[in-house]
Amino acid sequence: MASYKLLATAAMGLESIVAGEVKEMGYETTTENGKVFFEGTERDIVKTNLWLRTADRVKIIAGEFDAYTFDELFEKTKEIEWEKFLPLDAEFPVQGKSVKSTLHSVPNCQSIVKKAIVERLKKAYNHNSFLDETGPRFKIEVSILKDKVQLSIDTSGAGLHKRGYRVDQGEAPLKETLAAALVKLSRWTPDRPFVDPFCGSGTIVIEAAMIGQNIAPGYNREFDSEKWPWIGEDLWNEVREEAEALANYDQPLNILGTDIDHRMIKIAEQNALEAGFADIIQFQQRQVKDFKAAEANGVVVGNPPYGERIGEIEIIEEMIQDMGRIFAKYPTWSVYILSSMARFETLYGQPATKKRKLFNGFIRTDLFQFWGERSKK
Repeated sequence: MASYKLLATAAMGLESIVAGEVKEMGYETTTENGKVFFEGTERDIVKTNLWLRTADRVKIIAGEFDAYTFDELFEKTKEIEWEKFLPLDAEFPVQGKSVKSTLHSVPNCQSIVKKAIVERLKKAYNHNSFLDETGPRFKIEVSILKDKVQLSIDTSGAGLHKRGYRVDQGEAPLKETLAAALVKLSRWTPDRPFVDPFCGSGTIVIEAAMIGQNIAPGYNREFDSEKWPWIGEDLWNEVREEAEALANYDQPLNILGTDIDHRMIKIAEQNALEAGFADIIQFQQRQVKDFKAAEANGVVVGNPPYGERIGEIEIIEEMIQDMGRIFAKYPTWSVYILSSMARFETLYGQPATKKRKLFNGFIRTDLFQFWGERSKK
């Protein structure tokens, strides 16, 4: 198998989480803003797409160079051996972005890269007529930062957050990749109780169940590179079978999702059913102030509403005060709450053991972590 420079893209604030996942899978990494680089073969492309829980996409770096003129961009793009990646009938849309660069016109950059690849493929395949692009899709991105060009090919297709289990959702759903990151940051293990008191459409508890039973997050979805002739469906099927063998469906889990809105509970139940956890995750309509726990050493992970409309903030502030009072009754439980409220710790009634800056979409938030005193069972 060939070796490729690969890139796992990460949301702002999640780079170290994504890099940790990639390292756990056995790869050496280097990290930049939003990017985790590693080397791998075709099998590794498949494996990382199936298993990475917190990355947005897996890409191949096809080429990197400096370019200050459109002629340079064209010629250096044309020098890349695109025929190693793209068959003659490949569909290859080109996306682009340019930051602090001489070549600042993104549409022009996209067009020039497209033309250069067309010229390269025509020459490589000794083909003189129009390329019909009826074959498998290879999404290409030209990214220019301070005149440094990076050309990549997206192996994932739809973003990796699209696991395939979300039948319905609420107004502001948490991305599956961020939900998985919250669970991983909590260091929860499947022998401990897990509760999301603001479960909404169930994303956090479903991601926890997938982690608890070691189920590959990409197992039930499709990827663009499944159709690529030099990777092929056979390799995908083989790695999927390996993932299936690693799943621990017999692992008992104590996972509960609650929400004040009965409609969201119904949606969460539908999503859990689609994900295969209908009999594993429990859901209840309940306010956070009604939280009760009979077990010790549990973990709470939640993403309460942020309050963007008049009248909401006061309700949310009261809810945070309720949380602080209720969870104080369970000193062995650890609590992880994602919130944009600047006064969160004051309202909660105690300083967080640790805070971590994260972005929920474009909303700047903090993950407030209150570590429990681990009891001896």
